[in-house]
Amino acid sequence: MFDHVKFGVCDFQVSKRFYQSTLKPLGITGYTDWPPLGIEIYDPDGDISLCFYQSAEKPAPLHIAFTAKSQQQVDEFYSAALQAGGKDNGKPGLRPNYHESYYAAFVIDPDGHNIEAVCHLP
Repeated sequence: MFDHVKFGVCDFQVSKRFYQSTLKPLGITGYTDWPPLGIEIYDPDGDISLCFYQSAEKPAPLHIAFTAKSQQQVDEFYSAALQAGGKDNGKPGLRPNYHESYYAAFVIDPDGHNIEAVCHLP
């Protein structure tokens, strides 16, 4: 549906460490620095990337959901996010109000964005 998403962050180095640590359990390990334009983080096998840059503007909070290949990846994402400074916004678990096998976890990143990892597999 999209090629990349790009947004501003208040503290580039803090966000860079947060996202690199948090997304690693999901297999999202590729990154390219584009000074002064920011960073691009991507799944080495994929075509979609997340980009962010230093900004003095405080953007409205985003909700970004990343695909996990297993419930274990969701659990590892959540743990890594908390260790990297994220705040709990929904522990890993089934969310049957979305559908019966929707397994997700939610964290708030350093800029207040709601970051999710979700596995749709039963």
